[in-house]
Amino acid sequence: MPFSRSSRATQTLSAAALSALLLASAGKHFRDPGFYDQVVPDILCRDDSGGRANGPLAVLSREEWVAVSGLLEAGAAVGLLIPATRRAAAGCVAVMFTLFLAGHADALRKAYGPDGSPRRRTVHTLRLPLQAPLIAWAWSLRAPGKAAAGIPA
Repeated sequence: MPFSRSSRATQTLSAAALSALLLASAGKHFRDPGFYDQVVPDILCRDDSGGRANGPLAVLSREEWVAVSGLLEAGAAVGLLIPATRRAAAGCVAVMFTLFLAGHADALRKAYGPDGSPRRRTVHTLRLPLQAPLIAWAWSLRAPGKAAAGIPA
């Protein structure tokens, strides 16, 4: 008897896998926030030391941005698990991963700058292109049961 999977079951499994990835990442935001520090662009980070002027986008400190993004990832992970919210959550995750491109590009630029190290260059060279399949994966979950069957969302 051949094993048959419905497109809905495939989408549910895919959503659960992306949810697990997001939950693991969200947990790391709080266990090892320093891992994400380099990915938050300086333009977004408030500097309360007086060392530089804060721009209009600098509303949170680097640590606050890391915590907020961890909370957003955890919330999105939960949203992916609930069929009624999966489409909206998947769209939000795709947008979130797209916005993260700016941080990854900035981190890559810094890694190849004078303060960069071979390890940072390797890490950020690998992290930036990883965003493309993550964006596509999240986007594919916007129409549960259809994308896996080849029907466009």
